Amino acid sequence: MKIHFSINQISFGTLARLCGGVLYPGAVGRMAVEYLCTDSREADVDTVFVALRGERVDGHDFIGAALARGCRCIICEHRTEELAASDASAIVVNDSELALSKLANGYRQYLSCQNVGVTGSVGKTTTKDLIASVLSERYETFCTSGNHNSLVGMPLSMLETPPRSAWSVLEMGMSDFGEIERLSITAEPQIAVITNIGSSHMETLGSRENICRAKLEILCGLRAGGTLLLSADEPLLENVRGKSYRTLYVSIQRENADFFAKNIRVEPNLTYFDIVWEGGEAKDLCMRIMGRHNVYAALYAFATGILAGMDVDSIRRGLYAYQPRGMRQHIYDFRDITIIEDCYNASPESMIAAVDVLGEYSRRTGRRSIAVLGTMLALGSDSPALHRKVGEHLPEKKIDLLFTLGQEADQIAVGARQKGMATEQIEKNPMADSPEKTAQALLAELKKGDVVLFKASRAIGMERVIDYLKERL
Repeated sequence: MKIHFSINQISFGTLARLCGGVLYPGAVGRMAVEYLCTDSREADVDTVFVALRGERVDGHDFIGAALARGCRCIICEHRTEELAASDASAIVVNDSELALSKLANGYRQYLSCQNVGVTGSVGKTTTKDLIASVLSERYETFCTSGNHNSLVGMPLSMLETPPRSAWSVLEMGMSDFGEIERLSITAEPQIAVITNIGSSHMETLGSRENICRAKLEILCGLRAGGTLLLSADEPLLENVRGKSYRTLYVSIQRENADFFAKNIRVEPNLTYFDIVWEGGEAKDLCMRIMGRHNVYAALYAFATGILAGMDVDSIRRGLYAYQPRGMRQHIYDFRDITIIEDCYNASPESMIAAVDVLGEYSRRTGRRSIAVLGTMLALGSDSPALHRKVGEHLPEKKIDLLFTLGQEADQIAVGARQKGMATEQIEKNPMADSPEKTAQALLAELKKGDVVLFKASRAIGMERVIDYLKERL
């Protein structure tokens, strides 16, 4: 990954100071760079290369390659022989990954923008993008692209924040304890959002209670006097309070929440709702995305807009302007069928929500519904039960056909059968590395007008089924 420093050139000395490292100057020359990269193949004379240690590769092994491309400054944990013998400068730090966080935090002091930090088990990217869409109606707003939410990706995104930005919206992901804490301390948000507490990372953290603890680490960097936005509909979060910050709750179930959504109406490609809060009531707000679950993201965006001093009409425009990106609930027609492409990732909560969207879309258009669902990863010992729980939801929503991809996804079929789905309505493919088998079975069943949902964990590669299907249709 390569980024351009938003304030243009930055000197080696400033880099060393912000990283907390020791500068070993090289030969006399221009001691400043405009870019930073973590891949030696992107290094050049204007780019500082950060040698990161990963699980499979060590960036220090590629310092020579970066030098060969003209790189004049390396951030590293030790000077290799190639580096010591070169004319390049070295900034030696204790931990290259942590140095990136320190650099991003220090760089933030050059900017005047306020930060919104978004974490949670499900819906982080949608919430982040909706908040940015709302804030953009009034302010210069920057947000992390895609899901650059890791210990490396989020700090790098912060370094690209344009100087004129009034607000920056940053997504924070995690796989273990301590990661949200570091990201939050790096960003120092004025507003922190926890979208929900789901089942993702059960394999690592063991319980929803532990997942909740890990998400609440976002408080570690929340600025004094800042605001924490939570869902009142999540029991694990309903009593979170602190003296140095205020907590505001959103809900689609509890009228006494600080921001309450009611009269939710889901139509093909649209969701309408009203929001009631202390300042009044906003009616007939609209998003160009389906699903009751997405109203939570809209509530967080609406609340952020109010906290930022925006008027309701501007917030309304921002909500309507949002459009999902990538492989997140992308609904489109192809060769007489409607595809709901939601392949970016999956958890039990998001898969059930996607099935709800499929059922609602099919009901309102009077067309047949087909769910193509793949394995959900990182669920630990609860994985079989959680897959069955998804399957049990399909007959409730009157889904007509189910196709599963991946061995663990077989349990989705088991759950569906237990709740009354007929055997002839189900096609299983336990071999995730054979997506064409699922596509062929689907092709044999497809009829004009069918609505087809595709969803699985990212590593399953459910988009391969779609690609194969499109080639044959």
